[in-house]
Amino acid sequence: MTRRFWISAALTVPLLWAMIGEMFRGLDPMALFGERNVAWAECALASLVVLGCGGIFFIRGWQSLVRRSLNMFSLISLGSGAAWLFSVLALLAPGLLPQSFTLANGAPPLYFEAAAVIVTLVLLGQVMELRARSQTSSAIRSLLQLAPKIAHRLDRQNQESDVALDVVQVGDRLRVRPGEKIPVDGKVAEGSSHVDESMLTGEPDPAHKQPGDAVTGGTINGSGSLLIRAEHVGADTVLSQIVHMVAEAQRSRAPVQRLADRVAAWFVPAVVGIAVLAATVWGVWGPPPALAHALLVAVSVLIIACPCALGLATPMSIMVGVGRGAHEGVLIKDAAALETLEKVDTLVVDKTGTLTEGKPTLQAVFTLAGVTESELLRLAAAAEASSEHPLARAIIAGAKVRGDEALPAVQNFESDPGLGISALIGNRRILVGNAHLLERDGVAVIELVREADTYRAKGQTAIFVAIDGKPAGLLGVADAIKVTTLEAVQALKAQNIRIIMLTGDNARTAKVVGDALGLDEVVADVRPADKAAVVKRLQVEGRIVAMAGDGVNDAPALAQAQVGIAMGTGTDVAMQSASVTLLKGDLRGLAKAVSLSHQTMSNIRQNLFFAFTYNALGVPVAAGILYPFFGVLLSPIIASAAMSLSSVSVIGNALRLRKAVL
Repeated sequence: MTRRFWISAALTVPLLWAMIGEMFRGLDPMALFGERNVAWAECALASLVVLGCGGIFFIRGWQSLVRRSLNMFSLISLGSGAAWLFSVLALLAPGLLPQSFTLANGAPPLYFEAAAVIVTLVLLGQVMELRARSQTSSAIRSLLQLAPKIAHRLDRQNQESDVALDVVQVGDRLRVRPGEKIPVDGKVAEGSSHVDESMLTGEPDPAHKQPGDAVTGGTINGSGSLLIRAEHVGADTVLSQIVHMVAEAQRSRAPVQRLADRVAAWFVPAVVGIAVLAATVWGVWGPPPALAHALLVAVSVLIIACPCALGLATPMSIMVGVGRGAHEGVLIKDAAALETLEKVDTLVVDKTGTLTEGKPTLQAVFTLAGVTESELLRLAAAAEASSEHPLARAIIAGAKVRGDEALPAVQNFESDPGLGISALIGNRRILVGNAHLLERDGVAVIELVREADTYRAKGQTAIFVAIDGKPAGLLGVADAIKVTTLEAVQALKAQNIRIIMLTGDNARTAKVVGDALGLDEVVADVRPADKAAVVKRLQVEGRIVAMAGDGVNDAPALAQAQVGIAMGTGTDVAMQSASVTLLKGDLRGLAKAVSLSHQTMSNIRQNLFFAFTYNALGVPVAAGILYPFFGVLLSPIIASAAMSLSSVSVIGNALRLRKAVL
């Protein structure tokens, strides 16, 4: 488009010389080279501009006609094509035109310069639009730049060679030197180091990595040398999925765009009708040359009414808004979510991993008669070894701290999200979870309830353990509230959002967290299926609900809510179910997302106002409504410039979102 524009501009300059020369006789090329010669030169130059550089508009205009979906290219091709065709006819066969088309000298007017300038200005608008779209993709480019271009791969003989990133395969061993970016997602095989993962978590402190730990492509290795084994490469890496999500969101359509689409559906045919009506009025009642004025007015109406500003109003703001969110670590999966966030009045949040660190630690172990503390903890940790839940990791870590490094093998592992897990260890059946899990299996929990209440009063989660159908003991686990959560809650409340905590944890434990944060409501002892039901109940009450969570058990509720929000530090299934992902796992990102939604929707409304107002004022002026009062008749060239200016105003307004304060 840039090449087309510059060629078109270079060819249009001589045509402008001819137009200006008519006003300044000393510069008039017609006086220098003769009218006929200049007319043929104008025809040649304008034909190259209109048919060559602007040929793409006629192709798109024809396609819109064939598909019965008229658009801006329909009007551009009609307007510039009519001006060019009339001029060619007037030059080649002036005798075929009626007297009402001719000027005082008996010759019909030529509009080659108008046709060429229209195409040139439209090309300029297209170039500016495409450059603006490119700027909105800066978030994607900056993400792509996080990945290194090469990787140091080791072969079976441990010989190291540099290879392009796209040839790295799952299972390859890769050397990451101090200070280098990690090329792909994988696990540390040898060595230890501290890795800067701020691009994902936003945390400034590097994470310590040792053999067995997962590493993410694009993060930066510290002072140690690492040997990693590739587990996810190419499009499967976290970084690639982030890039894909941002790109898809920028291409998605917001519901508000349906308004622009509905308007455009009747707007273009209406404009064509107005152009025909205005041409008829000028042709019958206009001053001489009546038909020449009629053509001029029709072309001006078609050009100035071009709905390109209307077409840009929504997608430009969405593209900039989504890119701005990505820069802040807020990944928005689709434009509909960005629009809906503005209307959210209720936020439902999970506790573990969302309000809290999601890194609970084992605080206490209680056993009943006949079971030792070591035995209870060893069996519970072994059973939890296959679970993804943060509480499971706390139990396993607690067992290791107490010396149980080698855990027994597990069979028949079963997970029941929201309740707990069961497993067979040797010939012993182990249940680890809440009281509901044990009761469902017929295990009496009355002996454990009183001690569990003691744990809960301290803000700990009480985990019940049963062995071979009999109660065995309790594990007390505490999960600290994230240091940023209180600030996030206060910011969300300032935006008039009601915050409800929904957790499978016991009511007493949940209340400790709810009171500390000043939440509006706490709903505890909720099973995964019931979480979605609670969200649905709120929706039936007329609330617009956003749900934030990070676990497998949150996925149904995330999908049920109008806006599902996943913590980037959570599970893949939660992120797949959500329409917004907070990469940093920090609810402050949600406050930013809500603020971004308000600013983006406000920006879209401003753009739509600009576009509608421009057309409402521009079309009557182009049709000649001012002529009877002021003798003003709009030139197609001015109409084309005004049309381009309207697009520029919309683009410029949308780009303001890049500097939005969140």
